[in-house]
Amino acid sequence: MKAVLQRALRASVTVGGEVVGEINRPGLVALVGVHREDTVEDAEKLARRIATLRILEDEQSLESVGAPVLVISQFTLQARTKKGTRPSWSDAAPGPVAEPLVEAVVEALRQRGIETATGRFGAMMDVALINNGPVTLIVDTR
Repeated sequence: MKAVLQRALRASVTVGGEVVGEINRPGLVALVGVHREDTVEDAEKLARRIATLRILEDEQSLESVGAPVLVISQFTLQARTKKGTRPSWSDAAPGPVAEPLVEAVVEALRQRGIETATGRFGAMMDVALINNGPVTLIVDTR
């Protein structure tokens, strides 16, 4: 699994004019892409990294300061772009495989006591955030 983590002062995701997930205080936005070979173990590993990476202000983690996270599925993170001008999506897990793994990340974060908001899997989403720092990292379980 791959995630792009962005430190944010606040963030929201809107689907069809309705806010479906938001964080209203400093935390992280996690864009999560599932590879076709990913497993539940990858989801748990990714959640642990998201929860414990010390990338918030004063080198704190979500877990250490009780900060929230907004998790948004994004299959495009698994794009191959080495050849040609059209990305290949062949490495991205199909929806029926990816959706439960993204949900496993969300559940693992919640089990760690982290306030977790989400987007809507498979929907066209508008994401708004105020990036703080800016701090943006890529985490890959492979």
